[in-house]
Amino acid sequence: MKRLQQLGVVLAIVGAAGCTNMTPQQQGTVSGAAIGAAAGAGIAAIAGGSGWTGAAIGAVAGGVAGNIKGNKQQSWY
Repeated sequence: MKRLQQLGVVLAIVGAAGCTNMTPQQQGTVSGAAIGAAAGAGIAAIAGGSGWTGAAIGAVAGGVAGNIKGNKQQSWY
């Protein structure tokens, strides 16, 4: 279990560092996909469906929504 926690911390640091040079559109897409995947998996699990299917659908929907939001944000710059 301790090894899994260490891996999680390393992945979080690498993920945060990887987002520093992204455009607002790219950041919106990635964050939207991550939030959508988490929400989709949670909703699917509560509803009794497959968490993986819910995560996949949520990631696509969140990525599209985040891309649109990021594109609008980027046009402000």
